[in-house]
Amino acid sequence: MAQKVIVWGTGVVGKLVIRELLDHPQFELAGVIVHDSAKDGVDVGELIGGKSAGIAATTDVAAALALDADAVAYFGPTAEFAVQNIENMSAALRSGKHVVSTSMTPLVYPKPCPPGLLTELEKACADSGKACFTTGIDPGFANDLFPMTLMGVCGRVDSVRIQELLDYANYAGDYSSTMGIGAPVEQKAVLEYPEILVFAWGHTIPMIADAVGVELDRIDTSYEKWAATEPIEFPHGVIQPGHCAAVRFEIRGWVGGEAKIVIEHVNRITNAAAPDWPRASSMDNDVYRVEIKGSPNIVQETAFRNEGDDDPIAGGCLATGMRAINAIPYLDDVDAKLVTALDLPLIPGSGTIRSVAR
Repeated sequence: MAQKVIVWGTGVVGKLVIRELLDHPQFELAGVIVHDSAKDGVDVGELIGGKSAGIAATTDVAAALALDADAVAYFGPTAEFAVQNIENMSAALRSGKHVVSTSMTPLVYPKPCPPGLLTELEKACADSGKACFTTGIDPGFANDLFPMTLMGVCGRVDSVRIQELLDYANYAGDYSSTMGIGAPVEQKAVLEYPEILVFAWGHTIPMIADAVGVELDRIDTSYEKWAATEPIEFPHGVIQPGHCAAVRFEIRGWVGGEAKIVIEHVNRITNAAAPDWPRASSMDNDVYRVEIKGSPNIVQETAFRNEGDDDPIAGGCLATGMRAINAIPYLDDVDAKLVTALDLPLIPGSGTIRSVAR
């Protein structure tokens, strides 16, 4: 029997997921919640640029959550809006439905979170008997499932480096104040503060450490910017000379005086920026890469691309959302709590191979 899913949020990830759910044997789209009043009552097929689906998007949260469904897929804003996200996710849990989400990235591994951040969600899980799983691509499966799976074929791991190497030129989100891209290089970005960077992107480091049974001495960060030397045009504007056109940061988990678990991002506006910074070695530059030094040495590079579209942002966003969706059938078999990748079995994506071409 198909799992009924309510999608909450129709940004890039939500729209891509809706398109898949409308043609999926394992899942049935039960409803869609939107924030924008202009989308209220609009057929969801129209929202994604397709034919009528017979389901109207709604801003009436209570009415949508009263629908018969197994889970709510919550694709709300980032962890910057933590209060709003927690309130919405808790309401979804209390409606008697599991929650899968990509919004609150620190919850990919709740253990390092401040206890006050978890209280409401933990109570909602306990009261409803439902589970809440937060995932993504990075933070998420590209920097937890991928490296831990590869470490599982090693006899010894001297270090593991997990990289996001992406051109952000087609990304329409706000990366100026958060990352500093597009702003003068001397203007300090939000993520340059180590505690914020670790909170936003670093929780998979203690997840990996706990999974392999090692105690971390400390976690620290580094943050570099690359200034444009001439104007760089991209689909959403122009990076002026002296303004940041690329960032490179690391979050490092130290053991015995060595950085053993490292998450590294190299994010550019066009691949012409920061030409001397790391790039992929064996395929298109826009990849997620895992490099393990040990016995054996391992390098894995993974590129995400949408069908008929070479945009790595869209491909990554679709993979992000479907990782959450494909986990839904497994949530009945775990405890009613904030679930992590360590609590779930292999999720192969039931129903993804079809006998009839789309």
